[in-house]
Amino acid sequence: MNKTQASIQNVFKLLKTVAALAVLGLVIFYAPNQLSGNETRPNILIIFTDDQGVSDVGCYGSSTNLTPRLDQLAKEGTRFTQFYAQHVCGPSRSALLTGRYPFRSKGWGMPAKEITFAELLTQAGYQTACIGKWDVSNRKPILDRMPNAQGFDYFFGTLGANDNGLVKFHENNEVAGQTRDMGSLTEKYTDKAIHFLSQQRDPEKPFLLYLAHTMMHTIIDASPKFKNQSAGGLYGDVVEEFDYHTGRLLDTLQQLGLDENTIVIYTSDNGPWNQPAYTNKKKGHPEGAIFWGESKGLRNGKGSCYEAGSRAPCIIRWPGKVPVNQTSDAILATIDFLPTFANLSNFSIPTDRIIDGVDQTQLLLGESKTGARDTFYYQGNGIRKGKWKYLKAKHNVPGYAQDTNRELVEELYDLESDPAESKNLAAEHPKTIQQLRSLLKKIETKASKKTNSNQ
Repeated sequence: MNKTQASIQNVFKLLKTVAALAVLGLVIFYAPNQLSGNETRPNILIIFTDDQGVSDVGCYGSSTNLTPRLDQLAKEGTRFTQFYAQHVCGPSRSALLTGRYPFRSKGWGMPAKEITFAELLTQAGYQTACIGKWDVSNRKPILDRMPNAQGFDYFFGTLGANDNGLVKFHENNEVAGQTRDMGSLTEKYTDKAIHFLSQQRDPEKPFLLYLAHTMMHTIIDASPKFKNQSAGGLYGDVVEEFDYHTGRLLDTLQQLGLDENTIVIYTSDNGPWNQPAYTNKKKGHPEGAIFWGESKGLRNGKGSCYEAGSRAPCIIRWPGKVPVNQTSDAILATIDFLPTFANLSNFSIPTDRIIDGVDQTQLLLGESKTGARDTFYYQGNGIRKGKWKYLKAKHNVPGYAQDTNRELVEELYDLESDPAESKNLAAEHPKTIQQLRSLLKKIETKASKKTNSNQ
């Protein structure tokens, strides 16, 4: 980074801090780092894949992909079966980082004024690193919206996707080369993550490591060691390579004595990219390779307003804290991580904006079976409350994910008895439709942050 860029970055950080303090009447915005010793505040490792289906992993039901390390992770922690990300990439990342639904956090165009959990953790004394796919600065090097200006001490990765078979890297704010070798990315990002833990980490601080893989998005590939080795074709090769390198990262935690006080969160950004309407429409895609990813028992895939659009696999491990070898069907979402980290890491969440996430500490620690959430908002398409899911007549999904078998009528599903959303019960439950329609409108028009606490 040259002196001019460094100065610009420092100015952006200062302005964001001043703005936050001004909103709160110059009251200190962040909680002081009151806890003593790293053992009282966990390290946080988020492993975030791209377009991975909820059933692509052995412990979630895959019969073709061998994923021994993720299966072992599930045995060492809790596996969530009703976990929600968002239905497309950039919006999923802004929601994860801010604890806010994408219609607030703006997805690919996340404004610099948004506050990420990395910023909050930094203020609480954490060392922070982001490695991999960023995708919330409109895929451009806009300094005040890049990772270093959004709370990450270190960044290596790409600002966007690999849709054209090319990935351009940045290290912090500097250009750092490019590659068309998609099969090299999973190992490269893992190597960078391992280097951060073993060489760059400050042993006096707890850390946040956000590892956001490019695979398994769009133009997939595996390295020679894994290619043509799985029973699941090229996609299976990519899944199995990801499992292997995730194992390397987990081994590093153990070797460095960090695993006992590190929360490991594995999940994905949205459902699998398995929409047949997209076949042969994207330059560079291998013939037939678009049909990948599984969400067995769930309807459709990435971009869809149905469950396979936003449901994702999620495994969480924290030795001695998170129950081992457990499966939870409680509703949990990426937007819940920010307020949960606030509780576990001793920082205050922003009070000048709506935070849609809820503190799920009791759920993670096994102290609650149902958790703190019973609703989920489907990006302008509908709302879930408990077992009931309501969809508007008009849906808002990307063109490649058009739900061609969907009539333009209101829909109501009982997700407990019909997770595949095969029977529309709208005509049978008009009162439920009315209640959910009102709740949806309340979330979309809500102006008071205080009334948002239970959403």
